[in-house]
Amino acid sequence: MNPPKKDQFRQLTASWLLLITLTLLGLALSEWFRSATWLPALVAAIIWLKGTLVARNFIGTHLAHPFIKRVVSTFVLIPPLALIATAFFGETLARWASL
Repeated sequence: MNPPKKDQFRQLTASWLLLITLTLLGLALSEWFRSATWLPALVAAIIWLKGTLVARNFIGTHLAHPFIKRVVSTFVLIPPLALIATAFFGETLARWASL
């Protein structure tokens, strides 16, 4: 197995720093705009972006078979959709899930 090239190291470092920045941005937004109705949608977008970054730069989905790429993309999309569903339709979902 070949060692990673220097340009890959820079790309991985930049991705890692972007992940940290997005995490801190999410924390700051939740502190500053705690009661904003648009906050769950923005946080869901940040979660999706972070998942996409991890899948592409650390898992290597851009090199994978298209089926695997679609499966991982779907897996990355589920948490943001669940966040939006519970944020905007939480009472309805809880009523549907209760006995």
